[in-house]
Parts: sequence; C-alpha cells; structure tokens
Amino acid sequence: STPLYSSAASDVYKRQTLHRILDRNPEELAYEMSAFARQRRQTLILPCLYSELETPAMTTIVEGLKQATYIDQIVVGLDRANAQQYLHAREFFKDLPQHVRILWNDGPRLRGVHDRLAEFDLARYEPGKGRNVWYCMGYTLASGRSSVIGIHDCDIATYTPDLPAKLMYPIANPAFNFAFAKGYYARVANGTLKGRVCRLFVTPLIRALKQVVGKTDFLNYMDSFRYSLSGEIAIRTDVAYGLRVASDWGLEVSMLSEMYRNHTVHRLAQVDIADIYDHKHRDFDPAEKDDGLSRMASDIAKSLFRKLATQGTIFSHETFRTLKATYYRMALDLIEQYRADAMFNGLKINRDEEEKCVEVLSEVIISAGQHYLENPLESPFIPSWQRVESAMGDIFEHLSAAVEDDLNDMDIGKS
Repeated sequence: STPLYSSAASDVYKRQTLHRILDRNPEELAYEMSAFARQRRQTLILPCLYSELETPAMTTIVEGLKQATYIDQIVVGLDRANAQQYLHAREFFKDLPQHVRILWNDGPRLRGVHDRLAEFDLARYEPGKGRNVWYCMGYTLASGRSSVIGIHDCDIATYTPDLPAKLMYPIANPAFNFAFAKGYYARVANGTLKGRVCRLFVTPLIRALKQVVGKTDFLNYMDSFRYSLSGEIAIRTDVAYGLRVASDWGLEVSMLSEMYRNHTVHRLAQVDIADIYDHKHRDFDPAEKDDGLSRMASDIAKSLFRKLATQGTIFSHETFRTLKATYYRMALDLIEQYRADAMFNGLKINRDEEEKCVEVLSEVIISAGQHYLENPLESPFIPSWQRVESAMGDIFEHLSAAVEDDLNDMDIGKS
C-alpha cells in the first residue's frame, strides 16, 4: 500500500483496509470471480460523458472489459449526448460480451421519466455524475440481475483488465460480509504527484475539523480512507436500494457519509486496486472561483459541514475563520510531507503551485461556510430508490421501458 494517502486514524478504523500484498495472476482472479458470480451476480456501472467515448482511455477500458466475463451486466450512464452520439454509443459498446444497457440521459424517454419524478419532487434537475450514477443504480435495481454493483470512472488512462475484479472482490466473495468497498491508489502522472483536491484540501480539512470541532467518530472514519475521492466503489445491491446520493461534486464524500450513517464500519472496506492511477486532470486556475477545483472543493466542504451539523456541531462565522487558519497550517505541513514522499519516489512536485492552490482553497472554506450559514437546510441529496418506489410503485417499469425502447428504436437520429 502507498504511503502517499496514509491514515492517521485510530486502529479501529484501519481494520477495513484490504491490502494488495502480492500481484495475483489476473486469470486466477477472474476464475475466482466467476465462481463467486454463481451466488452473487455482478453489474458494473460506467457513468460517462459522450466526450469520453472519443478518448484512448475509454477504448482501453472496453478492451479490458471484454475479458471480464464474470460480470453479468454493464450499465452505461451516458450524459451530454445527442441522438447521433447515442447511436454511436450503441455501436461503441456492442461487442462487449456482457448484457449491456445504455441510459441515454438526454434522450426524450429518460427526460420523460425524470419529469415524472419531478412531479413528485423526487428528482433534481442539475445534471452531473451524481444524478447519472443514481439513474444507473435505479436501472440496475429494476433489472434484478445482480446482487453486487461496481462503479468506476471512464477516464482511467492506466486501466488494467483486473481492476473491476479487485474492486468488486470484497463484495462478490460470499465468504465476506462487506456491504461497501472503496478503491484506493496512488495518483501519479508523467512523473508528477497528482490528486490535489484530496491531498491539499480534503485530508487537511478533515484534520483541521478534528482540531476545531473535536475528534468525532465520523471525522476519524473519514480520515481513515486513503483516497476518499476515489470514483471506484462496489456495493451490495440491497444496500444501494436505500442509499441517497448527492448530485453535486460532494458525491463521493456524501456516499461515505451515508454508509457511515446506515452501517457498522466493520461492513465497510477500502481496497488497494492499482499501483498507479492516472485519469483526466483539471487545470488549476487561481482566478477560477465558481468552477473547476474550487467548485469541487466547495461542494465537498459543504457536504462535510452538513453532516457534522446533523451530529450536533454548531457552526458560526468565527468557526469558519478559525477553521480556515487551522486548515492553512495543516495543508502547508502536509505539502512538506508530500514533497519528501515525492522525492523519495523520484517524482516531481511544484511547491509554489501547491502553496498557491492551498491559498485559494483556504478561501473556499470561508465562501462554503458562508453559503452553509445562509442556506442551512439546503440538501443536494437525491432520494433513495426505496423512497421513490414507495411513492411511485411503477417507477422501475417506466425506467426499464425507457431504456429498452431507446435500445430498440431504429428511428432515432433520422428526424
């Protein structure tokens, strides 16, 4: 396991970590997953933008999934696609050996489902990864084909065919009682240490919160994850049924919060799935206040503030000013640790750029705190599918029909 994202949390929270001590034979691992599939069938969800289908990373992912025959179903959530692009997506995924279904989220049929949900105040209109994942989970539940759901990003440049097996193994293995697994890895690209939002914001912010508001069990739990912003998770299907997800950039953090709220930590795992992980990077622009890394950090911060408030933490302007100062000192100390780690591993790190990033992110704490104080009841959560089905008993039939009708419609794109 990598020291780059190591945890300082207590041992009780470290027991959930599954370390990859040896590199297993991929064929042996796939054979074992196939055996597990006889009891626990598996679905893989791929939330993506259409633009990602045009990248070398996505081609590599599809080639790798052709070997993952232990996976029964692949559900692709397709965002920002017109009719012609949806047709191209059908062609792009057609050679996969699994049962493949594509959710054309911008198509008229799924927009119709969304509008119907909105009539019951059960949907959010803001597009994004969270909403995409939520609909894919809904379709997976509707299909009834699996008891294990895996999710991974679609811009992984260092993808290997055994990644989904490593990710889903803790949930697929009938000998284990895990309900949720989070992938972790080192973020490295072109000889440079990456993962700035996690390294320079989430980790020091959580540790600063522990100093300012106290070392709560929740903050220790969050601090125990080696890469809390990982987009790679596996979850039992029955657990996904009752899961709320956030529609904004707080998706990954809010999902960890929901698992903490609903399950004992001994049923939650983090698993080492890759030596090095590289994907699409967001450029850092100090002047960019409402988008990019600043927007992502703001959504994450508000998610943490809301969770702590539900546990009785009282926030004020003074709290956030103190938190900013504490975070800033924590982040600068961590930069020194990251610099030593990078040099030891022969990696590059730009100290000036890292400190500029921290300066901007420290201001995000104030703006996110101000937003929270002005909107204390705001919630980005999309309701669980359990709640949705209780309000609309036929929702899964409508969702399945929309996906199947899109798949079988030969007239799409002709108008």
